[in-house]
Amino acid sequence: MWGAAARPAFSHRRAFLVVVGIGWTLYGGLGIVGQPRYGTARGLAGVTKYVPLDALGWMWVAFGLVAVFAGLVVGYPRMQALGFASLGVPAGVWAGVFAAAAATSYPQGVGSACGWGAFTVGVVLVSGMDDPLPPHLRKRVR
Repeated sequence: MWGAAARPAFSHRRAFLVVVGIGWTLYGGLGIVGQPRYGTARGLAGVTKYVPLDALGWMWVAFGLVAVFAGLVVGYPRMQALGFASLGVPAGVWAGVFAAAAATSYPQGVGSACGWGAFTVGVVLVSGMDDPLPPHLRKRVR
């Protein structure tokens, strides 16, 4: 029914957006809004003076849904940029807030700061990668 040309090619970048976007959505909904861990609440104490933890959880849900949507859109590469930004922003905010907490009032937050910072860099690196060429356009190995 569908020819090879009519079927969209699998995209590693779009798959990354969908999978991590679902993770962000679940982390925000289940891990922050539903059952925030003590370490998360303590590490974010500097921010939760101004923004409630539930609002931060819903931020993760919203950014995750944007990433999922961006990953599902085919043929519009600029949408992927929005998706990668929506993955990087909350992780970068978490890295910065945990780093500030580790440097001041919550030294145990250093591990979270490193983890979220590394993940943010990973998102940036994946956002700059190209999908592999389709098999018919690749060089043949002799």
